[in-house]
Amino acid sequence: MGLDLRIPIGALFLSYGLLLGGYGFLRPQLVQDINVNLVWGIVLAAFGGLMLALARRAPATPPTPTTRPTGN
Repeated sequence: MGLDLRIPIGALFLSYGLLLGGYGFLRPQLVQDINVNLVWGIVLAAFGGLMLALARRAPATPPTPTTRPTGN
């Protein structure tokens, strides 16, 4: 099968990260002088970007074995 779960997971985390980061940038809510929404938005966007980069780097089809294993 050609289903690579890194693509939808990466897109989901990237979009949530951008939304949360944008919200944290526009409406900062500080907890002990840390903008939590902005920080977690950056973390989610970075994780989503990493998943999409790994999905792009992966080969499209799995390698086919050249020899068959022999059974006893």
